[in-house]
Amino acid sequence: MAAPRAYWKGTLKLSLVSCPVALYPASTTVEKTRFHMINRETGNRLKQQMVDTETGDIVDGDQKGRGYEVSKGKYVEIEKDELEAVQIESNHTIDIDSFVPEGEIDKRYLDHPYYIRPDGKAGVDAFAVIRDAMKDQDRVALARIVLTNREHVIAIEPLDKGMLGTTLRYPYEVRDADDYFDDIKSPKVTKDMIELAGHILDSKAAHFDPSKFKDEYETALKALVRRKAAGKPIKAAEREEKPSNVVSLMDALKQSLKDRKGGARRSTARRPTSHRRAAKKAHRSSARSRKAG
Repeated sequence: MAAPRAYWKGTLKLSLVSCPVALYPASTTVEKTRFHMINRETGNRLKQQMVDTETGDIVDGDQKGRGYEVSKGKYVEIEKDELEAVQIESNHTIDIDSFVPEGEIDKRYLDHPYYIRPDGKAGVDAFAVIRDAMKDQDRVALARIVLTNREHVIAIEPLDKGMLGTTLRYPYEVRDADDYFDDIKSPKVTKDMIELAGHILDSKAAHFDPSKFKDEYETALKALVRRKAAGKPIKAAEREEKPSNVVSLMDALKQSLKDRKGGARRSTARRPTSHRRAAKKAHRSSARSRKAG
């Protein structure tokens, strides 16, 4: 198998310590099923063309340019050499600015992951020193890197023998949560409900294991393509009818716990007393509700 091609090569720099490194994308969409646009009459693949929105004419490659819309329908053209004038000088250097605790990085800022490894034998020692120092102090480096002509902040952390670099979004790229959460009401829920929900969580307790992630839609797409290519008929799967009966939140919690009784038994082996106490409280609460009704 041929070695993967590096996405970026340059120098990782910490003060006066530096080493040549290479970046490789840590994620891929190669295995995903992709469709092409085709001519249904000929079966030939279609290609896209750039068309002038006003004249409808097809625009040749040498007529294409970049423009920024300064007002409705008015654009200022930006030339390639003008863009190069604002290039960041350190476009082949990862400059480490600071080290922060990993837990302080807001997950909303995480963007694209990259594997970072030494590029050649010359800087392996320096690479190992930077990597192991971060391991010892449980810190993540924040650095600057230029990718596709734009400067990014990148978070770098040890990963196995190498490092993982994840580009971060800038604050203006992250939407304010208050715009979405401000009008959420704060209802009063009983302690009994929270305890019952806690037991359901216990019954579903697990460890993070991405090997168990199954892309069922991708699997179905591949099966569809295979059947179609083999000339077999395609039948739409019948959808299961979901019960529409409305139950109270407390009843739903109780039923969920009952449905998970196998897992619940495993979890209650660790704290049987609290489970019985929660069940008794729930029973008393339900009885009080019936009496009040």
